[in-house]
Amino acid sequence: MKTRRHTLSLAVLAMAAGLSQAASGEVMPFSASAFEAAQKSGKPILVEVSAPWCPICKTQKPILAKLAAEPRFKDLQIFDIDFDSQKDLLKRLNVRMQSTLIAYKGETETGRSVGETQPEWIEGLLEKTL
Repeated sequence: MKTRRHTLSLAVLAMAAGLSQAASGEVMPFSASAFEAAQKSGKPILVEVSAPWCPICKTQKPILAKLAAEPRFKDLQIFDIDFDSQKDLLKRLNVRMQSTLIAYKGETETGRSVGETQPEWIEGLLEKTL
């Protein structure tokens, strides 16, 4: 009985740990520790600043999802910052508007875009992370 409980506990902990890390290409809420870990590992990163009421953000999301599903962006980590509730992060990243996309290759910012909805331009920004 003790072994079964122990095994179940380990399984629950493993699942919880897995949920804290987003799979590549999936959007996860911004976490300073996860962002710094992705930067230190040299991963391609996209920070997406959005708001639920923003029509441009709503246009960007399916474009980003489609691009993130492509094999060449398989390692891309996407972090979402809520424009309305995470003002401290906006200051830290020097963001003034929702619909801002910031590309990183490891710890280096490689580009940023504000209000862009052209798929080929967003794709170009993502390519800078590779």
